[in-house]
Amino acid sequence: MALIREIRQIQKERNNVHAPVECSYCVFRSDGKTYLQLDTYGSVDRKLRGKVRQSIQLDESSARQIKRLIEEAFPTLR
Repeated sequence: MALIREIRQIQKERNNVHAPVECSYCVFRSDGKTYLQLDTYGSVDRKLRGKVRQSIQLDESSARQIKRLIEEAFPTLR
């Protein structure tokens, strides 16, 4: 599990599209702060289907960064 605090851009030489997986989310509060948690699950080929593989948490600051990045990457969503 990871709480994202800061996001920085990098340049990669090789990029590829990954296999699709299921994702769920929840919104919760802790110590007076709101968090968005995204949980991804293994692909259909995994032995342990339905098990959370990664959890990513965003606080308000990192959610603001993600929102800006999404709007830059997909300008038609503005």
